[in-house]
Amino acid sequence: MALTQEQVTVALATVIDPEIRRPITDLDMVKSIDIAPDGVVRVGVFLTVAGCPLKDTIRRDVTNAVAKLDGVTGVQIELDVMSTEQRKALQTKLRGNRGPEKEIPFNQPGSLTRVFAVASGKGGVGKSSVTVNLAAAMAANGMKVGIVDADIYGHSVPRMLGADERPTKVEDMIMPPVAHDIKVISVGMFKPEGNTPVVWRGPMLDRALHQFLADVYWGDLDILLLDLPPGTGDIAISVAQRLPTAELLVVTTPQMAAAEVAERAGSIAAQTHQQIAGVIENMAWLPCPHCDERIAVFGEGGGQTVADALTRTLGARVPLLGQVPIDLRLREGGDEGKPLVLTEPDSPAAAELRKIASSLSKRSTSLKGLHLGLAPR
Repeated sequence: MALTQEQVTVALATVIDPEIRRPITDLDMVKSIDIAPDGVVRVGVFLTVAGCPLKDTIRRDVTNAVAKLDGVTGVQIELDVMSTEQRKALQTKLRGNRGPEKEIPFNQPGSLTRVFAVASGKGGVGKSSVTVNLAAAMAANGMKVGIVDADIYGHSVPRMLGADERPTKVEDMIMPPVAHDIKVISVGMFKPEGNTPVVWRGPMLDRALHQFLADVYWGDLDILLLDLPPGTGDIAISVAQRLPTAELLVVTTPQMAAAEVAERAGSIAAQTHQQIAGVIENMAWLPCPHCDERIAVFGEGGGQTVADALTRTLGARVPLLGQVPIDLRLREGGDEGKPLVLTEPDSPAAAELRKIASSLSKRSTSLKGLHLGLAPR
C-alpha cells in the first residue's frame, strides 16, 4: 500500500515539542507534508520563534518518527518560523482561549531599538555599575535609553540611578520612572518599604520579565539595556526566548577565576543563537596615586581571554570592547545615584565607559538581526 499523509500525520503526533511538552500536531507546528513517488517524505515544520534553541531536537525527533513508517526511503525537514498571527493563535490556545499576552514591542517588525543583555558569570564584577554608566553615557549623547533591572534577586539599578520614584499605572500601562534621562523599571520599585527579599521561582521570574517588557510603556527607544543576574539561570533563558535578537555584553574582571565563569555565561549564546556584542573587562587595573604606573590588583588578561574563548566557541569574532580601571568614585557614584560618566566624565574610568558606550551606539548598516516581517513562500 502507498504511504499516505494520514499515516505521516499520525507519526508526527508522537513528536513532543521539547519546550511546550505537547504534540507538534496539536500546536499547529506542521506546515506541510509531501510524499514523493520514491518514498522520500518532506515535512515542513513551524518553529515558534526564530533561532529556536531546540530546533535540532525537533528536526531529529521528526526525522526519527517518520523514518519508522513502512515505505519511507528518506526524510527531509524544512524549518520555518511562525508568523505573528500564528504565535498569537498558539498563545491563545495555550492560555485556554483567554487571548494572547501583550506583545513585546522590541520584537515587532521594524523595531529599531537595539537591545543589550548585560551578563556576567559571577557576582561582584561590577556588572550593574557598568550597565548604569553605559546607559547614562548613551543618554548624555542624546539617545533614548531604557534599563530593565532583570536581576530580580539582586536588584540595585534604582539606587545606582537615584530613581526613587514608583512607577505610575495608566489604565493597563506602566509608566516607568525616569532618572538622568533614562527610563528604568525594577522589581524593587514594586516592593513594600524596606529591604525585603524576593522569593520567586522560575515561572514568576519569567512572568515578571514579560511584564517589564510588554506592560511598561517604553516609547521609541534607541537602546534598551537589561541588567541580568549572574550566571545562566532562569532569567538568562527567558531573555533568550522573550528577546531572541538581544545581544549579550559579557562583563568580567581580569582574574582567571572570574574569566572562566564569564566564558560560561557567554557560551549560552551558542545554544540560544544570540549574538555577543563584546566583552568588557572591569577593574582592569588601579592607577597608582603616586606615579603613572598601573597596579594589576586582580591580575591581567582576563577580558581578552574571555573574548578569545568565545570567538572560538561561536565561530564569530567577539571583541574586547574596553578595560575599565578601578576608581573609588565609580563605587561612590553608584551609592549616591550619580553615575561617574556624568559627574566626572574625564576620569579614566568614565572616559573608558564613554568610549564603550559610543562604540555600542553605532548601528550597523547590516540587516542582520533586524525583524523585517518577511516569511519564505
